[in-house]
Amino acid sequence: MKKSLLALAALTAFAGVASAQSSVTLFGVLDVNARNQDNSGPGGSIKSLSTDGNASSRLGFRGVEDLGGGMRAGFWLEAGVNPDVGTTNAKFFNRRSTVSLMGGFGEIRLGRDYTPTFWNQTVFDPFGTNGVGAQTNLMSQISGAGAAASGSVLNSGAATQVRADNTIGYFLPALGGIYGQAMVAAGEGTIGNKYFGGRLGYAAGPVNVAVSAGKTEITPALDLKTANIGGSFNIGFMTLMGQFHRSEFDGPGINREQTNWLAGVTVPLGAGTFKASYGKVDTDVTNTQEVSANQIAVGFVYDLSKRTALYTHVSRIDNDAGARFVTSGSGASLPANVSGRTSKGYEFGVRHSF
Repeated sequence: MKKSLLALAALTAFAGVASAQSSVTLFGVLDVNARNQDNSGPGGSIKSLSTDGNASSRLGFRGVEDLGGGMRAGFWLEAGVNPDVGTTNAKFFNRRSTVSLMGGFGEIRLGRDYTPTFWNQTVFDPFGTNGVGAQTNLMSQISGAGAAASGSVLNSGAATQVRADNTIGYFLPALGGIYGQAMVAAGEGTIGNKYFGGRLGYAAGPVNVAVSAGKTEITPALDLKTANIGGSFNIGFMTLMGQFHRSEFDGPGINREQTNWLAGVTVPLGAGTFKASYGKVDTDVTNTQEVSANQIAVGFVYDLSKRTALYTHVSRIDNDAGARFVTSGSGASLPANVSGRTSKGYEFGVRHSF
């Protein structure tokens, strides 16, 4: 009997030490939908089985180790996946690959991560920058060396509009509702990845508001500067959202601006959520020509459980002459040859998280 008690005590102590040292979590999201995108004029429409209408499909691993004295170490590896065809991206852990040190001082995070200037775009969008209703339909996310030569805000060549490689980031500790972060990314010879920026916000009760700003060096002579402000207010039966985003592309002979703004709402309805947004963009396509477009989107998400949901989204973009925005979502899309035309999209899908 004594031997049994001693053995049990030893096992319990060992288990306690092991659990205190580290923990690893496997997680993910699978989101698949039937989507239709219709760009008026040449090209007609395209129907597809697509992904990421309500949330970005992913597979990830994260873990934390207790170092003692209030210090912890952590890692996060997250890969985007395409469940409609069973593939991943060429850069496997494209969504995030970081290692961190955390404590009372906050968090120091190293690796590939979201940029501070992206967070306001997704947090204060009822559609979370996913699917045919995403407000990023009115924002370019094109990157690459050749893009800078075209000289427009929409096609600036910045690789940092969502994430950046080779980053060093710092996150504030809990400060009574105040939150914030700063980031610097080394270029390391990659055009459009040299970045620095920050974000500061306040969230308490029904209010959440944040501002951010950043700068990306496209080349030594070309810069993309971004700044935005976003907020939400929960009034009980609905949550109001809004944001304003401004980009400026500067270089020899180039001085162009783009402004985006969005107003949105989410309304809980039993086990479901209704959401809607209206967005507008004004952008310089040349030094002397500005074009505009607007998007209206509505959607409904019905939660079958805490992990599984059905959803439907509908959106419409009206382009002024010279504007070529499309309701592409994140799946198959037609070429953006819709200058001055209308682009419509709808999708029906299922999302499961684990």
